[in-house]
Parts: sequence; structure tokens; C-alpha cells
Amino acid sequence: MIPIAEGMELRREQLVDAKRIVVKVGSAVLTCDSGLNHEVLANLAAEIAWLKESGREVILVSSGSVAAGRRKLGVSQANISMREKQALAAAGQSSLMHAYEGVFEQYEQKLAQLLLTHSDFSHRHRYLNVRNTLFTLLEWGVVPIINENDTVSVDELRFGDNDTLGAMVSNLIEADLLILLTDVDSLYTGNPSVDADAKPLTTVREVDEDVEEMAGNVCGLLGTGGMRSKIMAAKSVSLRGGSSFVGSGREPGIVRDLFNGEAVGTFFLPQAEKIHSRKHWIAYTLRPKGFLVLDPGACGALVGQGKSLLPAGIVEVRGEFGIGDPVHCLNQEGKAIAAGLVGYDSEEISRIQGAKTCHIEKILGHKDGGEVIHRDNLVLL
Repeated sequence: MIPIAEGMELRREQLVDAKRIVVKVGSAVLTCDSGLNHEVLANLAAEIAWLKESGREVILVSSGSVAAGRRKLGVSQANISMREKQALAAAGQSSLMHAYEGVFEQYEQKLAQLLLTHSDFSHRHRYLNVRNTLFTLLEWGVVPIINENDTVSVDELRFGDNDTLGAMVSNLIEADLLILLTDVDSLYTGNPSVDADAKPLTTVREVDEDVEEMAGNVCGLLGTGGMRSKIMAAKSVSLRGGSSFVGSGREPGIVRDLFNGEAVGTFFLPQAEKIHSRKHWIAYTLRPKGFLVLDPGACGALVGQGKSLLPAGIVEVRGEFGIGDPVHCLNQEGKAIAAGLVGYDSEEISRIQGAKTCHIEKILGHKDGGEVIHRDNLVLL
């Protein structure tokens, strides 16, 4: 743990230079029994307006379309199908934006809406289009409000929230700070409900395995998985060179308290050595289309020596993928140790796995390179 005084000074050093900020707020904060929580929306508008008045650029990543759709269409039952969730998102998105327009109007702040899917980040041309659009809106002084396009993004709607999207947007525009507003006040060293010695972490230097395990100490509506997604979002941002903050979205003025030096929430510092933007994109934007299981020797060569992946160290190929597709490399315990872009397709790798490089041409009838994944296309996880 970083001592509080030292941590607050490290925070201050990061916040004084934070000019481009992404604020993400989740459904657990935005909604109540009757639908959208308009008091929270008003507080959020006030906080963002304050950031803008201080000369900063702000992008808002917002959940809440499904909850707004429930209210709009009078759907109250808890168990609904995926297609019903998608329909509620479609109905609720306009209500969500209407609510935001209402609370931002008093600050004379113009808004814009972007609905994105993961493929908007994984395809280079669309990635650049989104980036250019966001930069143009920021130049015009507009606050972009981004949400997952839930009506088409089945996997995202079912398995996650917008924490990963917030991190991806932060990395896309090279934001200085990602603010994750949730229904808990901090990350704790232990479960405060049962552990009298549990303490909130005010500042985290690095998201390592110990910090990741602390996700299970959270008590709140979002649950264990929710805090873990926030920690992993903070890790992604830190490796790109940005900071992150997790704090209570229901506490009025928490953003101002953060910038005014109050010891609120948990602050995640950026890593000293940033990952190159292309390798960061490979590791934290692209989704693996397959997996390669490696023997201990290959794992050691990748992790300990920074080597390329050769076919001799591959013991199993999982999934179907083509040349240039992203894959994850697993150790024999199933843990992902690296991500990369393959030089051969899955069928070819299955044929050459375990073979020496000099035998590739004899097995396949051609040789496009001695490496299955060249180290320039490989990122350690």
C-alpha cells in the first residue's frame, strides 16, 4: 500500500495535468426503482460542466438505456429475454438522451450521441473514423455521450457493462484520466463488512494479482465481477499511460473533491513504461479469435526472453482463425500469457505445431516465416 500522504501527492501530480477526461457512469448509479435517477443525472451534469469550465475536455460513457426503456414501456419483470433487453435498449436510448439534454441545458452545454460496437474499434478504418469524430466534437466544445449499441451487441449486453468501453474510449483518444463512477466508494484491502482491519485503498501504483484479488472485497449492487471489470479497465488505461479513478457516483461533488485534493475513492497511477499504441491495440482492443496452448519452454521464451513464438513450443490449437488474426497464448494451466497476430492460419498451425522451424516448408509446402507470431506482433499480458 502507498502511504496516504505520498499517494495524495502522486494523485495531485497526475490531476494537475489532466486535460482530457472520460467519465463513465453505470446503471447501478443512474437508475432507481422508478427508472432513471434524475438527481444523479443533475449531479453528473454539474460535475461535467465544472470540468468544462476549468478548461478540460470531457467525454461521457453512459449506461442506462435498458432501465430507461423499462420505465418508458412499463416493463417491470426481472427475467426477460435477450431480444427483449435489446428492444428495451432501443426504446430507452432516446429517453436517456432526452434526460441528459434536460439536465445539461441549464449549463448551455451541447451534447452529441455515439452508439458503438466492439467492431468499431477492431476495424482500423472505423477506429479512425470514431477517433476523428470525437476529436471534432471536442474541438467544437461538445460533450460526446457514448453508449454500447445494445440493440446489436449481444455479447456486451449479456456479459459486461461499459467499463471496458470507457477504457477503450480513453485509449482511443489518449485521455489523461478515466473516471469510473459506481455504487461503491473505494477498493478495499478486505471485506469491510466482516473484516474490521479492512482499509480503503486511496492510491494504487500498479494493478497486479494482489490488487485484482481485492475485487472480491467489494460490497455493492455491482458485485464482484463489476469491480473486477473496473480494475481491469484501470489496468488497460495505466499501460497506455493514463490514470483512472473509481468512486461513488451517488456522492454529490465527488469529481470536484477529487480535483480539490480530497482523499476520496481509489486512484490508479499510470505505468512508468507505456506500451506502444499498436501493441496496446493488439492486447486490449482486439478480441482473440483462437488460442494457442504452449509448453513451459515456449512460455519461458516469451515471458522471460522476449522471443517470438515458434511452432515447436505449441502443444494445442483452439478455434479457427486466419492469417493476421488475433489469438491469445495460454500456458498449460489455461492462463493467458500473451496476445498476438498469427503468421499462419489455424489449420496450418495445427499441422506444424511441435515441429522445428526448419521443417515448416516440408510440412506445408511453403514457408511464410519461421515464427508463428513474430515478437513485433506479440504482447505479454
